[in-house]
Amino acid sequence: MTTASKSAPLSVWRPIATDTFLVGSPHYPEHVDESYWQRDADRMAAAGFNTVRLAEFAWHIIEPHEGTFDFDLFDRAIDVLGKAGIKTIMCTPTATPPRWLTARYPEVLRVDANGRAMSHGSRQHANLASAVFRKHSKRITKAMAEHYRGNSHIIGWQTDNEFNTSGSLSYGPVTLAEFQAFLEDKYKTIAALNDAWGGHFWATAYDDFDQVVLPLDYAPAPVGPTHVVDYHRFLAFVTARFQHDQVLILRATNPDWFVFHNLGRIDDIDFRGEFSTDLDFLGFDIYPHLYDEMQRVGGVGEVQALHLDICRGFTGNFIVPEQQSGFGAQPNISTLTPEPGEMRRMAYTSVARGADGVMFFRWRPAHFGAEIYWMGIIDHDDIPRRRYDEAKQFAGEVTALKDKILGTHVRMDLGIAGSDFDNQEMHRSYPVGMPSPQDDATLLHRYCYRHNIACGFIHPEDDLSKLKALYVPHWLKWTDAWTARIEAFAKAGGTVILGGRTGSRDVNNHVIRDTSPGKTLSALAGITVEEFGLLTPIGGDGLFEHGGRFGANTVRKKLPASSASRQYELKIGNAQVTAAHLYELLNVAPGTEVIGNWASRFAEGQAAMTSRKVGKGNVIYLGTYLSDALVEVLADQVLAPAGIVPLIADIPAGVEATIRESKDRRLLFILNTLGEPASIGNVPAGKDLLGDGKIRGGKLSLPAYGCSIIELDQVILRSQKAVLS
Repeated sequence: MTTASKSAPLSVWRPIATDTFLVGSPHYPEHVDESYWQRDADRMAAAGFNTVRLAEFAWHIIEPHEGTFDFDLFDRAIDVLGKAGIKTIMCTPTATPPRWLTARYPEVLRVDANGRAMSHGSRQHANLASAVFRKHSKRITKAMAEHYRGNSHIIGWQTDNEFNTSGSLSYGPVTLAEFQAFLEDKYKTIAALNDAWGGHFWATAYDDFDQVVLPLDYAPAPVGPTHVVDYHRFLAFVTARFQHDQVLILRATNPDWFVFHNLGRIDDIDFRGEFSTDLDFLGFDIYPHLYDEMQRVGGVGEVQALHLDICRGFTGNFIVPEQQSGFGAQPNISTLTPEPGEMRRMAYTSVARGADGVMFFRWRPAHFGAEIYWMGIIDHDDIPRRRYDEAKQFAGEVTALKDKILGTHVRMDLGIAGSDFDNQEMHRSYPVGMPSPQDDATLLHRYCYRHNIACGFIHPEDDLSKLKALYVPHWLKWTDAWTARIEAFAKAGGTVILGGRTGSRDVNNHVIRDTSPGKTLSALAGITVEEFGLLTPIGGDGLFEHGGRFGANTVRKKLPASSASRQYELKIGNAQVTAAHLYELLNVAPGTEVIGNWASRFAEGQAAMTSRKVGKGNVIYLGTYLSDALVEVLADQVLAPAGIVPLIADIPAGVEATIRESKDRRLLFILNTLGEPASIGNVPAGKDLLGDGKIRGGKLSLPAYGCSIIELDQVILRSQKAVLS
């Protein structure tokens, strides 16, 4: 089964160290009468499932009274499943503390900004910063680990469940005391904190750490941005510490278990720190129709690809502990239902973008509680229908192909800088109406998805050598070490594109005192920024007021017509586009080529985009933010010359292509996200692992939601060079 990969460093290129493709479902035997259990196990085995996930919300069953444990229900359920050949992933059940705990120790509850304690009856209502809650978390984890230490049916553990999905903020006295202790450990002296937070502004200095307050949103004016960033650094520290308590116990009890966490909403988690280095791999719960409904990004296939690529950028290949199988709903949200064939297609999209395991949520739906219409593989009436058939088909196929899939990573020709906690939080602390780095990057990712360009997210500390180009979406914070890494990448032949405002703040979230983008980036790019300013949003009617969580959101404000037309034109080569959000005027050093100029208003004729030769490659500076039109120009004039081209030329809209590869094999995934047939030309030579025969170029016809995995021939044909080079 899966083995721990503790020695493997964090890397977007990292596969999971396993010889088994985990396929199965989260399962809740406590939700049904025991008479269902054997039938469930037999049906799972018949479907080709090899794994279930259990007990993430069962603390009240396992510890019905403080210090009294009862494992009987899960012992019997695990035994029934094990005898049918189904292994179990156990979960620490700390997302839902039992009522006896919150009643006896109310100080464990999170407190909102208005002083209201969170309530029992929901989930994630406990405060991860609470020492009392940590004590109880360690006790239940240790009891479960020791009880199942020698159970051969248990192969690994999931920590908690979707940390911070229901919220991470807390403002009570317990949080305040822990925040003050965190700051004292970080800064050592109050003078250092005052310097970092800019205590001379608005008389916000403190005399001692016990005077420090929590950053309330507009009470009554904005809080200092470094104060806000440090609060979210603290929340990330608290989350990692809480998980670390559990990981230490699990590792010490049985080092053969793998340990992971399942991400839901990604908030206040630092994936480049201890949170991820503690784990063997990450899990990512993926509900494409839910994200599409909530975010309106551009289609269910597109939004799924975006979320998966972001996740893979954190630590590499992952598993999907919860893959949408049907209609999903809570009282306040609901999703569309996957059509016939779509559930299988969504599962293969997860595999194509880095999943080394997929578990369909859930085995059967609950008949009670806040998710009675969150459908599973089996329906409420205990009848398996088309979703069961699709799950069975997928499980059989992916298990047969596991030796081809496992050990491969997802190909990326274009990397987008991502996975950096400080840059995310620094933007949120003072957004000035600008898109976040991820929002900006989404425009480029969307273009790549629609044109089937091998693209994903990567941190500058990762191995850049497999890329052809790297785009940095206006990272406010920058370090000299990252400059050295991207310079080495450029010298080896890579293309680096730096977005506007990159490097304009330091580690304390202060605006730097050198001319932007700072000494090392200025020298590398061959420019300095002489002036910057905001532009009217494309299609907008004025500037912005900022509101929401610490100014993270923006509200459009109607302005007079004279103020609503501050839009500048940008000319690059023969193309001219309207700029979005920001202009920068660039001072260009000798040896740096101007490849784009402002073409209107007072900035007309001044440099807006430059290119500097660095070794075999080049470094481009773009003095604005992306727009859809600008991405089109960059793709034609910058990315294509760098070798960034579609994996398959002229592929129909709605069909996605991705490559997973290793030193000895390349798998081309061609997936139809549409509810209608599609015909794909220019398909390279190879064997279709999901179909019959061998494809030797020409056309591939896919039915609605059809899937193809082509093992590419290791022969470079001139017409296929874009794919195989």
